[in-house]
Amino acid sequence: MKPPRKLPLHPAHRAHTAGPEQAGFALIEVLVSLLMFSLGVLGLVAMQTKATGYAVAAEDRTRAAMLANEIIACMWAEQSTSPSTLTAWAARVADPTVSGLPNATSSVSTDSSTGITTVTITWKSPSKLSTEASSKYFTYVVIP
Repeated sequence: MKPPRKLPLHPAHRAHTAGPEQAGFALIEVLVSLLMFSLGVLGLVAMQTKATGYAVAAEDRTRAAMLANEIIACMWAEQSTSPSTLTAWAARVADPTVSGLPNATSSVSTDSSTGITTVTITWKSPSKLSTEASSKYFTYVVIP
């Protein structure tokens, strides 16, 4: 039986060491990867912020629709509009602490010739700039 043959170590079998032109290249790769990851996280945060703003705006629109439906239901049940009911409803619309809307105004008008009642609610979210337009919800209904 022959003893196993030992192979000589040639430069091709040695570990490759980086030359002076590649020194620090891995560090640059890591820094670029961190920069790309950071930009991705910032994009996600911005997207989440926008989504939250849209959710708040949708909630305000839903609340305006419910408030308009409330006064229409009262008018339908009473078959008229008493000033005390309208005053109490308008105060509730303008008070955001009692399920109203921020900076809100409301109006109810009835065209006597057609019998069409218009309910209008206007509000402005505190997050909107003063130069931005207010949000508006209006609905028309015929009270028999």
